[in-house]
Amino acid sequence: MVAVAQLVEPRVVISAVVGSSPIGHPILRRTGLAICAAFSFLLSGCATPPRDAAPKLFIAGDSTAATYVNTDKNQQGWGAVLQPFFSERKLRVVNAARGGRSSRTFITEGHWDKMVAEVRAGDYVIIQFGHNDAGALNQEPPGSTRPLRARGTIPGIGNETEEIDNVITGKHETVYSFGWYLRKMISDTRSRGATPVLMSLTRTNNWVDGRISCPSDTYRLWDWQTATNEKVAFVDLSRITADRYQREGRAAVTAQFIDDTVHTNVDGAERNAADAVSGLRALRELPFRRMLSAKGRLVPADAGPPPGSVCAPLPD
Repeated sequence: MVAVAQLVEPRVVISAVVGSSPIGHPILRRTGLAICAAFSFLLSGCATPPRDAAPKLFIAGDSTAATYVNTDKNQQGWGAVLQPFFSERKLRVVNAARGGRSSRTFITEGHWDKMVAEVRAGDYVIIQFGHNDAGALNQEPPGSTRPLRARGTIPGIGNETEEIDNVITGKHETVYSFGWYLRKMISDTRSRGATPVLMSLTRTNNWVDGRISCPSDTYRLWDWQTATNEKVAFVDLSRITADRYQREGRAAVTAQFIDDTVHTNVDGAERNAADAVSGLRALRELPFRRMLSAKGRLVPADAGPPPGSVCAPLPD
């Protein structure tokens, strides 16, 4: 406001000087008009919405979406390479995904509150969890060789709870179902005037009898059920990616991963990001298709399950 006032005040003075002569010397008049035009240009420039006025697309997720810098394994998540598919003038991607987090620990560790505090009306929030939700709620079972993480959620989308004294934090905690944590994120997003988008998991590089694995009775199903119940946009990335993997074949898919079956390298991240864009383009009720860059426009919108899809159909 101060800057605008500083620009406006000289313009008023100049107008008074130029208009003070009933005849107006031609040189003075031309000079005054030029100066006024210059100030008008500056003012119009100030009135142009800043670059950050574009809506933002936040990503809340785990390591499969997270950003990695200079890793020895060339690891990368799809959220780190999503921005080039969208015009920065129309949509700004904010990747808040954090490795190792479940829907529960993304919230309890404060990552969700930190992210959602930046969300504004008109923004979008992709919510994608599940890879780490199947772990132990607290103590690992006897004989387990897994590290102690206490990050699991109660399976399903119900209202069950379990009271624990968290072995990691030392604090008492109420643990909820996977669906409960999704509903909280959806509610918080909407309370900010933003639009939530539920996205099913990236697929792992696991094959059975020559077909990529696509479990459809747990997290993919629970994402879909929650999206349906809460009337939230849904991108079935599990199905889109699984069918692409099947088309490409095991050797080509393995080349997109690091030294495990979950985490992608840069090439795999790029392909998963393109799959995410394909799903977002297909959401006709949302404007993502109008926000794409030239690169993004090369990605076709998801046309739905192909004949012989490796993933079971989701219930109506």
